[in-house]
Amino acid sequence: MDRLQTGDPRYLKRRVKGCSLDVHPTEKALVVQYEVEATILGELGDPMVGERKECQKIIRLKSLNANTDTTSLALKVVEECRLIHPSKLCEVEQLLFYLQNRKQPNDNQEKKRISPRDLKPYTGVELNEEASIISIDEYVELLYEDIQDKIRGATLIFQLARNPDNLEELMQNESALGALARVLREDWKQSVDLATTIIYVFFCFSSFSQFHGLVTHFKIGALCMNIIEHELKRYDLWQDELQKKKTNQNLKKEHEKSLRKYQSLLIKQEQLLRGIVVNKYLSTRPKNIVHMLVKLLDREDEELLLVVVSFLKKLSIFLENKNDMAEAFAVEKLAQLVPCEHEELLSTTLRLLLNLSFDMSLRSQMVRTGLIPKLSSLLGNQQLSMCILYHISMDDRFKSMFADTDCIPQLIKMVFDCGEEKIDVELISLCINLAANRSNAQLICEGAGLKMLMKRAMKLKDVLVMKMIRNLSQHNGPTKSLFLDHVGDLAAQINEGEAEEFVIECLGTLANLTIPDLDWALVLKEYNLVPYLKDRLKPGSAEDDLVLEVVILIVFLMDEPGCNPLVVFLPVSTSAQQEDDEFVCQIVYVFYQMVFHKATRDVIIKDTQAPAYLIDLMHDNNAEIRKVCDNTLDIIAEHDEEWRKKIQTEKFRWYNSQWLEMVENRQLDKAGESCLYEEDGESFVGTRDILDRPDLFYSSDGIISVDGAISPEFYTDFQNGELGQTGYLGRY
Repeated sequence: MDRLQTGDPRYLKRRVKGCSLDVHPTEKALVVQYEVEATILGELGDPMVGERKECQKIIRLKSLNANTDTTSLALKVVEECRLIHPSKLCEVEQLLFYLQNRKQPNDNQEKKRISPRDLKPYTGVELNEEASIISIDEYVELLYEDIQDKIRGATLIFQLARNPDNLEELMQNESALGALARVLREDWKQSVDLATTIIYVFFCFSSFSQFHGLVTHFKIGALCMNIIEHELKRYDLWQDELQKKKTNQNLKKEHEKSLRKYQSLLIKQEQLLRGIVVNKYLSTRPKNIVHMLVKLLDREDEELLLVVVSFLKKLSIFLENKNDMAEAFAVEKLAQLVPCEHEELLSTTLRLLLNLSFDMSLRSQMVRTGLIPKLSSLLGNQQLSMCILYHISMDDRFKSMFADTDCIPQLIKMVFDCGEEKIDVELISLCINLAANRSNAQLICEGAGLKMLMKRAMKLKDVLVMKMIRNLSQHNGPTKSLFLDHVGDLAAQINEGEAEEFVIECLGTLANLTIPDLDWALVLKEYNLVPYLKDRLKPGSAEDDLVLEVVILIVFLMDEPGCNPLVVFLPVSTSAQQEDDEFVCQIVYVFYQMVFHKATRDVIIKDTQAPAYLIDLMHDNNAEIRKVCDNTLDIIAEHDEEWRKKIQTEKFRWYNSQWLEMVENRQLDKAGESCLYEEDGESFVGTRDILDRPDLFYSSDGIISVDGAISPEFYTDFQNGELGQTGYLGRY
């Protein structure tokens, strides 16, 4: 117990209660939470006044590392910290063990965010005195004096706020925070030093989520928006003034003097703007914040640029902010920062560009600003640049631009440097996209490029490399002729023992090889491919993707000499595959190819239900399928009388039903509505179904019989063009 003061009969009794332990969220430290109970005792020892206060103590463990003996360290902590009872020794040891093994950010990860301890007063507001939390009331009094005293008071409070241990006590001091907010609101235009220091104080609070309500209460965010807008206008005025003096020969000396003053003011302004932008209370979406931040990208101060780009990156994940960045041409200004010597600024800029590269219009801006060669130069050091280039390469308009840079040689070297290790998905994905362009394909296949890719794909059964090879094989010219040496390797993979994914890519590659000197009949025989192709077309024998590739290969083989007699039964009634438009289109095209040749035509017409299948698809929703069906059915109709009648009847039924539906649903103009009614208002149609009124149909020249039906013969004459204008059947 302590006596309050000399001659005072009362005594003060302090007692610590409820001690609890935890680890610090970011530092190697223990956090001790405890409660202090203070009681004033009278002369007789009876309690008079009592008060409780929650306190916190942080024990930083700078010596803790992977080799530290946690048992000995725990014992030392308990001995030196009197707040921790010896019974908690085991708990302390467990917490130390957790801290010792907790993962720390590595060098390759993005650097930690700016903390209150990172912000220091710049030249002009430093003080030789050291602040004490006990004297907080004196510092608050200084905020009611002149500007210099206000700066001194705010700086001392900032010293306290930089220590997180003091933040809770400062938060409870409403007079101090209220005075800081008032001074900032009233005097920020009078002193940049004062405004900057107070902004930094509130930044210390905004770094911890539990204090965000406090910052919001004083409306610091809205005030900071006003400050940014004002400072941007001041900057524009400075620039205009300097430009006028620079162009005027009579004001040359004055320009040099103004330039020195401008540089001094600019340093302070950028320090203020940095303090505002780095604050967490701008994490929402204030009006025009994106446009203001984009304007700041013209500055040269790398620390200011870093916080601006970091904030833009955080905002860019929201659609509205991304659209604002597009309007403000943020990409053009970000392109000026690539590359740069400031490693963290470069990394943050690339992360922002990566977020923006998901938008097609912004990718176009990136290409226009010349980012492809810039990003290509960073491939060896920045994985982010490869991700951005991948997004750009998704657009066919930009693929050819890669051929004019050193991007492709670097990518191929990186692929070959992987040896037998797995290739990064970003790397191989970019290569796959670029291989879809003819100019790029020629660069990739130069020298031993194709040979090395084939060797890796066949040895490791690498599906992604095989996808790249498949894209290379689709280009006509010298590139395709290089595949002549690898046809056997590809055909050898078409067997039961290989994985379906790999076989799919090999089949697709073979279907692209339209090489005149290649004897496909010999390839089919040499590698016994026909039984495999037939087996894959049996219902349920393989996945739809594999079946589709088999069908595509058959379509390709139909035009090859010596392969015409190849007849493969296609399961035209597979309902699951009928839902896939691409699969159906390929099937129909196979039939179209087959009906050109007598050997296959007879089989298709007489031994399969292919014509009936084509009739069913004749009115499919897909225009390409309808077109191929019509052409195929026309050929069948020319060579088989029975199917000709069936096809003709089906077409007649379709056109007739369409015409009848048109008549039924046709909307009359208002002017002609009265024609439907007699003078007494009774409808000519009456209550009968309109389809039962043959007098409504065409009846001239005997086209329509008495019962109103149109004969198939009429449709035949119509198709052959033998009807005149009076017999014209209109389609609407």
